[in-house]
Amino acid sequence: MAWAILYAPEFKRDYKKLPRDLRTQLKLKGEVFQLNPFHPLLRTHKLAGKLKGFWSFSIDFRNRVLFEFLSNNEILLLRAGDHSLYQ
Repeated sequence: MAWAILYAPEFKRDYKKLPRDLRTQLKLKGEVFQLNPFHPLLRTHKLAGKLKGFWSFSIDFRNRVLFEFLSNNEILLLRAGDHSLYQ
């Protein structure tokens, strides 16, 4: 089952600011994510603290995508970037 992926305006803005090679990595990880948000390659994890209820997956060792599950088959991508997006 493929998930329906929705994009917040902030995510779209963040995406445009990413370097080209990181955008390419994100596209590849996004394909995996759409089929299985919990694939080990993504290192998906639940967030705590002020971001409780949100999730994150890794683009590379430094950069992440912040997202939330909206329903049984919808996911909203909220932000993309390094750990500063958690603030």
